[in-house]
Amino acid sequence: MTNKQQCITVFFDGACPQCIRDQRFYQHFAGQGGEQVKWLDITGQDEYLKTLGIVPVKALTELHIQLANGEVLSELDAYIVLMSRVWLLKPLAFFISLPIIRPFIARIYHQRVTKRLKSQGRM
Repeated sequence: MTNKQQCITVFFDGACPQCIRDQRFYQHFAGQGGEQVKWLDITGQDEYLKTLGIVPVKALTELHIQLANGEVLSELDAYIVLMSRVWLLKPLAFFISLPIIRPFIARIYHQRVTKRLKSQGRM
């Protein structure tokens, strides 16, 4: 990938303290590359999400990103693209993309998100 990366939009849950920490963590490690990532808080954005073909409840339970060409990716596909933009996170992106690892990581991710949302009374 070139230094001049296309801008992407990350849809994140601004009501989630862990999501905000993850956003800050990413921005810290992305450095100047983080300028090519826009963060959109999905709180109260149900109608906008629907216009993009994103089911609002799925936006709470899975990471979604929108590429510069308008394509929307979700779950691990979104994480892989996002992490691949940061040299320090590229090995992790490769690891979670492995066919033998991917289903295991997806299951753990969904369990953690469901637990978080239930504990917050949001699911």
